[in-house]
Amino acid sequence: MATKHEQIIQHIISLDIGNKISVRQIAKQLNVSDGTAYRAIKEAENLGIVSTIERVGTIRIERKKKENIERLTFAEVVNIIDGQVLGGREGLHKTLNKFVIGAMELDAMLRYTEAGSLLIVGNRTEAHELALNEGAAVLITGGFDTEEHIKKLADEKRLPIISSSYDSFTVAAMINRAIYDQLIKKEIVFAGDIFTPYEKSYFLYAKDTVGKWHELNRESTHARFPVVDEKNKVVGVVTAKDILGKSEDTIIDRVMSRNPAVAQRKTSLASAAHTMVWEGIELMPVVSETNELEGILSRQDVLKALQQIQRQPQIGETIDDTVSKNLTASEAEDGTYQTRIVPQMTDQLGNLSNGVFTMLMTEASRRMLSHTKKADMVVENLNVFFIKPVQIDSNLIIKPQILEVGRMFAKIDVEVLNGRKIVGKGLIMAQLISR
Repeated sequence: MATKHEQIIQHIISLDIGNKISVRQIAKQLNVSDGTAYRAIKEAENLGIVSTIERVGTIRIERKKKENIERLTFAEVVNIIDGQVLGGREGLHKTLNKFVIGAMELDAMLRYTEAGSLLIVGNRTEAHELALNEGAAVLITGGFDTEEHIKKLADEKRLPIISSSYDSFTVAAMINRAIYDQLIKKEIVFAGDIFTPYEKSYFLYAKDTVGKWHELNRESTHARFPVVDEKNKVVGVVTAKDILGKSEDTIIDRVMSRNPAVAQRKTSLASAAHTMVWEGIELMPVVSETNELEGILSRQDVLKALQQIQRQPQIGETIDDTVSKNLTASEAEDGTYQTRIVPQMTDQLGNLSNGVFTMLMTEASRRMLSHTKKADMVVENLNVFFIKPVQIDSNLIIKPQILEVGRMFAKIDVEVLNGRKIVGKGLIMAQLISR
């Protein structure tokens, strides 16, 4: 039986796109407390099926697929630019295809304004009307209002007309930045993107026997299986070590390991990989919010995804991407790397930031291990000594050297030089993921 939390989420999903939602309304309709309703609405917001807007409230929106994540809804635009909705609230759930700055004559504006777009313009009433009639939403900059008949037209057309105190350039920059941030999110791989779904997963019930484990082992070649109860909730895992020396008719519930490490669909690939390496496991159950089995994530799935990410071109660039792009192998000495300190890598004083300093050390070490040991690494411990400040436009040489290496771990000494002067040293302890 579904929990109250799940019932509320399902109720919200069943509502029409654009419906307004409130804590009090949900609590009354489903006979739950305000606290339970509030937590479920917040979870729905995390799932991308509702959006909360200041001075408007919470509305049901369409969940965006990952391939369309960079497209913003008008509700998200209102939040980004701290706007005020003057009319057309029923259209806030709609997605904008592009935005146009209306710094032109009306006839020229007509050529660029199309259905699904957002016209960014000042206090030009005739432009507001033109855009709405063309099926476009309107964003009025400078904090200006518009006439009442324009607001009524926006309500009729179900197209938002929004006012912001920022100027046109600032508003366009803010929306552009939000789209850029969404592109970075689009690149992040989650367990839900790569896991093996429930229908194709191998698992055991707590009431099964060790004999059943042997059957699944022969069929799948896995040695680790999730264990679920009669409600399909994960209660443990069972491995070859657990069943060693046990008779065929021994019940799994008696030999399994309880409270296993699990992932959820929204667990990032990086986090799942770290857990699998840290715990030394080759398979993790993927569970729902209520701990029901949804599939499995294997070490092969993780390695395959990591290799695909490294081959793909970047769309939105993070600080990590900037660091990686500027780090190149040195031609002067094998196994060393060089980089130039660009403005994005500096702190408020114009020196190399401490965070980027550690990124350079770990990225150089990762590349060195990839080249020499054909392995990826997960940093377990990092000790850094910042010896001298590094100024903008400096050219650094980074020398990672393996002190000790085993099948599953590596100890690396890293030296960073600016010319002939040592500016930093580091000692990295890392777990290895063999390819």
